[in-house]
Amino acid sequence: MSTLQKIALGYFVVLLGAASLNYIPGLTDDEGLAFGIFELDLFDDALHVASALWALAAALISHRASKIFLILFGALYLGDGVFGFFTGYGYLDFGIFTNGSAGMSFSLLRFLANLPHLLLGGFAVWAGLKLDRY
Repeated sequence: MSTLQKIALGYFVVLLGAASLNYIPGLTDDEGLAFGIFELDLFDDALHVASALWALAAALISHRASKIFLILFGALYLGDGVFGFFTGYGYLDFGIFTNGSAGMSFSLLRFLANLPHLLLGGFAVWAGLKLDRY
């Protein structure tokens, strides 16, 4: 198994973990915010499960499939994180379409709410482009 396949397998585990956050007692507050920062709904859960299955399929299929997954997934999630940072909602879970823009904010909570997608997306793109030979 190549390094990219192992990374894609890691994304499978992380994304399933993200999909399960709402269902682990104590991780959400009284307002339904995970870690007191962001709300995950059925669309978010579906997005994370679909992404996890995509990651698993890519990891099991081939090195090339894992590279394609990492680059495409990374670009989509990184873009969603940047978009969410500036508007308050992302596009992958249709949040921007169902809620409209919350306007620009440079608050710590806005940054923390989008940090998972920024990190996951940024690392995936980097890994897909830079670790191709391993």
